[in-house]
Amino acid sequence: MPLIRVLDAGLLTTVQDLGRLGYADLGVPVSGAADAFSLRLGNLLVGNSENAAALEMTLLGAAMEFDGVALVALTGSDFGSTLDGDPVPNWVPFEVERGQTIRCGASRAGARCYLCVHGGIDVPLVLGSASTHLLTAMGGLEGRALRAGDALCVGPPVPPHVIIRQVHPQRAAAYLRRDVLRVTEGPQFNWFPPAICASFFQTSYLVSEDSDRAGLPLRGAPLPLSQSREMLVEGVAQGALEISPDTQPLLVTVDHQTTGVCPKIANVISADLSRAGQLRPQDSVRFELVSLEAAQSAARQQEEWIYSLVQLQ
Repeated sequence: MPLIRVLDAGLLTTVQDLGRLGYADLGVPVSGAADAFSLRLGNLLVGNSENAAALEMTLLGAAMEFDGVALVALTGSDFGSTLDGDPVPNWVPFEVERGQTIRCGASRAGARCYLCVHGGIDVPLVLGSASTHLLTAMGGLEGRALRAGDALCVGPPVPPHVIIRQVHPQRAAAYLRRDVLRVTEGPQFNWFPPAICASFFQTSYLVSEDSDRAGLPLRGAPLPLSQSREMLVEGVAQGALEISPDTQPLLVTVDHQTTGVCPKIANVISADLSRAGQLRPQDSVRFELVSLEAAQSAARQQEEWIYSLVQLQ
């Protein structure tokens, strides 16, 4: 099987799939790709299952040499990627020959780019997933981010049952726009005065520099409670907007703690979680309140669009 040699690991490159589901009650987060939309499409472009392990690059991409022929695709944000110095586009599968090198530079928009390869990245599964969870050193390659000198095995060829030939870049970009995230009311929405809730939906927030895969601290209009309250520990979902003691929101992301004691004013809808995964420091984002019915409709529309691209083999 082809081997991928890491020449330069970039800022933060990890192995990710769609995460480990069903263990939150044990304190194990789902983890997985911060932008699952891009990972799923990338895998379909190269004939993998949607859940195959791929490489997630953050803000500054990696350089990787291939010692065998491989079918790959780059999805998500544009990192100005090249193959032996020649530009290669996102959202289109292409072949890499033995000895060729893919180099991904700094992000031109958004936070994350995915490199998917036919056969997937072959690493041991932990609780059924290849995803890297950095805080617990679980999954991926030794539970850590990649380093220069690492070597990754590509999995054996798989017979593609579905495949996508190409994704229209502008249409994909529309699904990954970062300026607006749709949300539904959180479980403690009514703890906040109506004027504060109105301010929350009328204000843009800046993503803080100290963001990571566990959460994005946001800076903007304060969101104080109507009165002092104390919470018991309760479960926390990806996309929750927790209000910390400093009255600023924290957008909970894929590597989050599974429980918490901060009130949650809103929750990003599932169709927009990948948008949240593309937010980067100093991005400006605002939140749009939608109904549960609208959230469900958006999720259906996204799935219908993805599968409208699929060609059965």
